[in-house]
Order: sequence, then structure tokens, then C-alpha cells
Amino acid sequence: MRTGIDLGGTKIEIIAMDEDDCVIYQQRASTPQGDYEATLETIAQLVFTLEEKIESSTTIGMGTPGAISQKTGRLKNSNSTCLNNRQLKQDLENLLERKIRTSNDANCFALSEATDGAASGASSMFGVIIGTGTGAGIVIDHKILEGANRIAGEWGHNPLPWPGKDEQLTQCYCGLHGCIETFLSGPGMAADFSRQTKRAMTANQIAAAAEQGDNAAEKCLQRYEQRLARALSHIINIIDPEIIVLGGGLSNIQRLYKNVPNYWGEFIFSDMILTKLVPPMHGDSSGVRGAARLWSLDEAIANRQL
Repeated sequence: MRTGIDLGGTKIEIIAMDEDDCVIYQQRASTPQGDYEATLETIAQLVFTLEEKIESSTTIGMGTPGAISQKTGRLKNSNSTCLNNRQLKQDLENLLERKIRTSNDANCFALSEATDGAASGASSMFGVIIGTGTGAGIVIDHKILEGANRIAGEWGHNPLPWPGKDEQLTQCYCGLHGCIETFLSGPGMAADFSRQTKRAMTANQIAAAAEQGDNAAEKCLQRYEQRLARALSHIINIIDPEIIVLGGGLSNIQRLYKNVPNYWGEFIFSDMILTKLVPPMHGDSSGVRGAARLWSLDEAIANRQL
């Protein structure tokens, strides 16, 4: 059996998968806000509870915001800033008394959808998370592309391409201005709506209001779709993936899958665009399923026999 953990900004999810890739245990807990030590304890307790329930030790794979630095061994680039510059992997290994594997949460999402999800069968895919933050993972021939610096897929911290005069280049938590994340995350959509209307709504509320005929919400969603199209056109021009899978809370906005491809043709350097834009098959549990897959089935079986 393999265990996956998805360490998110608001929740921590854990699952156990058997040799047939069926989920046999699943639990979620709230992420302690701004408290590193409490986050470690919450993860450890989830693992201990799981293994007590299934009466077996397991391999542990975990998806994290950010990535482990090749230079320091500490976490970097996390939008959950209390995790940055911490020896997250080592500290958890000490708590759990075993080796664990980690990867960026977007990489885990992409791996899950490429293996038995919406992009299964594709030789190349780009998995996007648009939610509290904006991240992405690249899977080529069913293998995560980590990159030399472990930042492959850090799409959200590139500038929004072809910005218009009305697009305010606000500062991102990374310190730069005009990052894709400041426009295409849920908070980014909410901030855009607030700037235009002086009204406070979450991204989900904006989408619902647009469905009910709210003109300001409809215009906000149209701006969002155009920006998403521009941002994804860069990915198609560089990687040219067969499939782009959207994940995260904003991936539930169904109109994106029709409208965004209608916009992106203007920016893609091709006379034909075969790339598909699709929703995830495993919903918001894709990341945790991919984390479990950081260990192969053979490795999990060998570990259980030790």
C-alpha cells in the first residue's frame, strides 16, 4: 500500500491506495495557519491514525507548495510562507522515523491526471492548479519533469503576457510585480473584481453571480478567461502539450473549457491547435493520488516486506 499526503494552504489530505490503485482510506484536516510545528504534528497524526486503521506501515509521498532547494535542502517558493526555509522533508522523516518522498503539489496533480486521469494515454501534458495560488506541473511520457533547479512548471511566477493598459501589475508574495498568479489565482480574480466594482466577492461568488446575470461579474470572468488564454498560449508555444488539465477551485468553472480555447488562437504560433483543455478526472483529490505515486508499486511492496 502507498500513502499520499497533499499539504495545502487550507487543508491537509491523506489517502492510502492498494495495489489496484483503489483508495482504501481517506481523511482531511485543516492546515494550521502560520504554524510550522503544528503543521508537522498534524501530518504525523494523520499518518499514525491511517496506519492504525489499516494495520500496516506504508510508503509516504507528499505534495507540497514550493519545492525542496537543491542548495540548502530546505523548502522554497511556498505561498504558505511559514514553510519556507524549513527542513520540511527531514523534520517529517524524523517524526515518522522513515524516508519520505516529496514533490511540488502541482507536479503530484499532473502525475495523477497523466497516469489514470484526464490525460491518461497522452505523451505530454501540462497540469495547472488555479486556486489559492497558481502553479503547474509537466509530465512527459508519464514522468514528472522536475527540472535542473526543481522549478519546472513554475508558470505562476512568470509575468502575464501581453498585459493591457488596464491590467494593474500588483506585487506578488515572491517580490515581483505582474506575476500570472496575481491575476489567475482565486484571490487574483477577487482583487480584479474589487478594483473594478468596489465590491468584495470570492472567485466562486463571482462565477455564481455571472450565471445569475450580474454584468460586472460577467465582465470579470471574461477578463479572467482572456488572461488565462494568454498565459496558456505561452505554454503551448514552448512545450506544445497534447492536453492541459485544470485543477484547483477555479477549475470547477465549466465555461473556461469552452471560452479559453476560443481566445488562445490569436497568441499561439500555429495554423492548427490540437491541444485540449479539460477538467480533472479526480477532482481535488488528484494531488494526493499523485503524491502516493511518488513511490512505485514495486517499491511499496518491497517496503512492506521489510
